[in-house]
Amino acid sequence: MARNLDYTAARDLLEASFAAAESDYATGSPSLVPAEIVRASETLLKSATQAYREVLVGCCLARILDPATDVHLPYANQGETAYNGRSLDEAVVNPFLQQHQVPASRGPFLSVFRRSVRFTPEIRSGLRDKAGFDALLNFIGLLSDTGPADAHSYLRHLLGAFVALRDASNIALVHVQRLSLEQYDLLLERLLQVQSGGRFPVLLAVAMFRTLQQSFNTGWTIEWQGINVADRASDVGGDITVRVGDEVILSVEVTERPIDRARVEATFNHKVLTHRLTDYLFLLGDAVPSPEARALARRYFAQGHDMSFLPVRTWLVQSLATIGTRNRPVFTTEMISLLRGPDVPASLKLAWNDAVRGLLDG
Repeated sequence: MARNLDYTAARDLLEASFAAAESDYATGSPSLVPAEIVRASETLLKSATQAYREVLVGCCLARILDPATDVHLPYANQGETAYNGRSLDEAVVNPFLQQHQVPASRGPFLSVFRRSVRFTPEIRSGLRDKAGFDALLNFIGLLSDTGPADAHSYLRHLLGAFVALRDASNIALVHVQRLSLEQYDLLLERLLQVQSGGRFPVLLAVAMFRTLQQSFNTGWTIEWQGINVADRASDVGGDITVRVGDEVILSVEVTERPIDRARVEATFNHKVLTHRLTDYLFLLGDAVPSPEARALARRYFAQGHDMSFLPVRTWLVQSLATIGTRNRPVFTTEMISLLRGPDVPASLKLAWNDAVRGLLDG
């Protein structure tokens, strides 16, 4: 009888590992796996046989959940150390890949092999994609010789390749023509809860400034920089800079980090004074300025420098109320335009789609 795997645990493990792989990809963190695993993954990523890389996801899950499993044996009738690869794929792997919009096979990954296949060199001669199969065998061989801890690392690295594959594909964004103010508030709440490394608050703020410019024909020029780009390197005073002609009329810092007195002082010395700013706005996520930070900002105000604090969600909802039903669709259009940017991770696009669909389904 084959090994009995817990599919709920497999799904949870896949979710956690994929989230870690997305984080690695977003931060450019190096993979701590052997060079052979890296080479095998690169070959599989380029292979036209999608099933080969999908096979390895199931192999990694089986190896981690039950180290007694022989991952060379993906059919239940192959003995006591085999596992049911088809059931694992149908119940866990393929639905997961489809949900996260990773380019993947629509059918079971074992369909590309003859029935009761064993992942051994003997079947190589009957396959077209020999380079891809060789990479599959190399990966499985290394996986079989390692413990659960290393198998976790192998799975995380492999899923990182899936993340890269997904980001290279075109993800269609859900567009909705009409939302009520209440629905916009719910949408903002959901988006601002997404772990985006600060990207969503900035994108939402930029979309709103662009919407205000169009709605009221303000003549603004709105400049903004990517997340974690050094202010000095980009020669700006904040995340978003609003100009009229050559004059900076507002500098905005969108932040999710706590704001204490030292941060306000540093902002004043290195940004406000350096760029001669008269109006500096902190748009806040969950951050709450300390009483000392607010007191210092009031002192700077008395000196002619306006430094203010405002929750980003509050500002966005109030701005949506101000522009009215006629202009709210502009905000949605601007947000989708920003999400289509080449540097925006696919995870944010999927989060947008999930949030919008959640509103429409609710």
